[in-house]
Amino acid sequence: MSSVLDQRTPPATAGPRPAPPRRRTRVLALPETRWALASLVLFLCALALDLSGAPAWAWGPLFAATCVTGGWEPGWEGLKALRDRTLDVDLLMVVAACGAAAIGQVLDGALLIVIFATSGALEALATARTADSVRGLLDLAPGTATRLLPDGGEETVAAADLRGGDSILVRPGERVGADGRILDGASDLDQATITGEPLPVARQAGDEVFAGTVNGTGALRVRVERDPSDSVIARIVKMVQEASGTKAPTQLFIEKVEQRYSVGMVAATLAVFAVPLAYGSGLGPALLRAMTFMIVASPCAVVLSTMPPLLSAIANAGRHGVLAKSAVVMERLGQVDAVALDKTGTLTEGTPHVTALTALPGSGLTDDALLTLAAAAELPSEHPLARAVVEAARERHLSLPDAVGFVSAPGRGVSATVDGHRVRIGSPARLLPASAAGPVREAVRELEGAGQTVMLVLDDDAPAGVIGVADRLRPDAAATVAALAELTGRAPALLTGDNVNAAGQLAGQVGITDVRAALLPDDKVAAVRAWEREGRRVLVVGDGVNDAPALAAAHTGIAMGQAGSDLALETADAVVVRDELAAVPAVLLLSRAARRLVIQNLVIAGAFITALVTWDLVATLPLPLGVAGHEGSTVIVGLNGLRLLREAAWRSPVRGDAR
Repeated sequence: MSSVLDQRTPPATAGPRPAPPRRRTRVLALPETRWALASLVLFLCALALDLSGAPAWAWGPLFAATCVTGGWEPGWEGLKALRDRTLDVDLLMVVAACGAAAIGQVLDGALLIVIFATSGALEALATARTADSVRGLLDLAPGTATRLLPDGGEETVAAADLRGGDSILVRPGERVGADGRILDGASDLDQATITGEPLPVARQAGDEVFAGTVNGTGALRVRVERDPSDSVIARIVKMVQEASGTKAPTQLFIEKVEQRYSVGMVAATLAVFAVPLAYGSGLGPALLRAMTFMIVASPCAVVLSTMPPLLSAIANAGRHGVLAKSAVVMERLGQVDAVALDKTGTLTEGTPHVTALTALPGSGLTDDALLTLAAAAELPSEHPLARAVVEAARERHLSLPDAVGFVSAPGRGVSATVDGHRVRIGSPARLLPASAAGPVREAVRELEGAGQTVMLVLDDDAPAGVIGVADRLRPDAAATVAALAELTGRAPALLTGDNVNAAGQLAGQVGITDVRAALLPDDKVAAVRAWEREGRRVLVVGDGVNDAPALAAAHTGIAMGQAGSDLALETADAVVVRDELAAVPAVLLLSRAARRLVIQNLVIAGAFITALVTWDLVATLPLPLGVAGHEGSTVIVGLNGLRLLREAAWRSPVRGDAR
């Protein structure tokens, strides 16, 4: 008889999940908002006095104070840029306001400063809130931890002072202070912030735990395996910090254009001022028209078109467990038209599981009895296959008898006495005589043909059954492959160092036809570069050290974070922290949405500039209306980019809903 193990027993649920820490920048914590508010208050006071008929000496100083409070910071930044031979748009706005005041348009000049300062404050607040969204993922690790002393005592220390090899105590309800492995105790841990698992997971001695996860009802003694600076959270912090310091190629291109555009705009402004004067226009009207032209032609909205959508996309992806290391990466993800996937740890879970049991006829054993014998004999072993067998028995809630006389022989398997029976477990090639035939040989051949690792169980030297062990396919692997094929227009390829048989079996399950097996790291790089030479923009998804060269060589690389090697995590352009394969097509969709918003913003900004400039040149555009139109377009494109912060912007093509 045989059976297939493909269902896990769900862990018991704990109480309601605590909300992750949330930090939100206060509006008045930003200097830009404080100066903008001061400028607005002064302007309103001056406006009230002006409209009430008060003398100029009453409202004049207030309008002047409005210009100083709202304009000194952009003016100073503009002067510093000018010292570096760069013409800053901020400086042009301040010059325009001063020019308006110089010709008697004091109210219009002050209004320009107020609107400009308010626009800058909104931009600063939006940027801060975007950073808050990302930082909320990182503010997880506790500030202190309970370190156990060699003499049995304990002390409270800063989590940052923990070092590899320290032992810490994690009491019920506390957050784990460092990445490590459980030495003693058992509990349910809420790992949603790190792995994305919706329910608390059971953890016991020997299991790995992560800093920032929340302990359930049991007390745990944990050995620290990574310094705080090397923890999963610390790596996330570093990646996000790198993301905030980079700019997308589109942004850099726009900034280069901005410099030339600004110089051309100054020249055009001088022409708009000089030509009417040459034809007899008055100084005041000519200067006012020129100032209005300079304001409405400024490329503020164009410059602001690129980064808000990309930064918002980075923040949204981060909330869903995908960390893009830069705005460049977020932009490049949307350009992908070919995908190459690793096998172990990417399409599969990366750890062996018992997938089949076959109790041989004549052994007198059921599948459960066979598994009980094998698990009891394997319990003392640290081998990954042994752990898979023991875990399978625990999932079936089997009671394991004590084993005595345990012996482990490298390359040969294990042996032990269980309930008076001498049990031996190992490779069929080692334990099965070459002359053996019949059901046992047929069972071994069937499982090996399916790409599984086969373990033979002998009961008192007689074949009792075989156990098939394999790396289990991720539940969403097939759906993810189909989604990627639909997004890119071609099915993903499989690049793996595993044997051809195992790779072919797995590829058939997920719908991949282009299978490259038994590859060394250099072979993977060669395959990626061959596709790149064909003009493809290849996305490589992997997790191991052997994937790192291909991740670096590809147009874009994504590492699976939970089981990913440090080298793969550092080399990849983005990391799936929650180890959710379905997040890969979702982040591609998000990147494409960001690109569409960039194009929308550029069209909006260009339309505003064209309309306002045409109005000013053909007719007479009032300065306040020009200011409102210019700053309004800047606010519109900024808010349009922030749409990607919404939860609805994250769409998973695998599940068909937003996460």
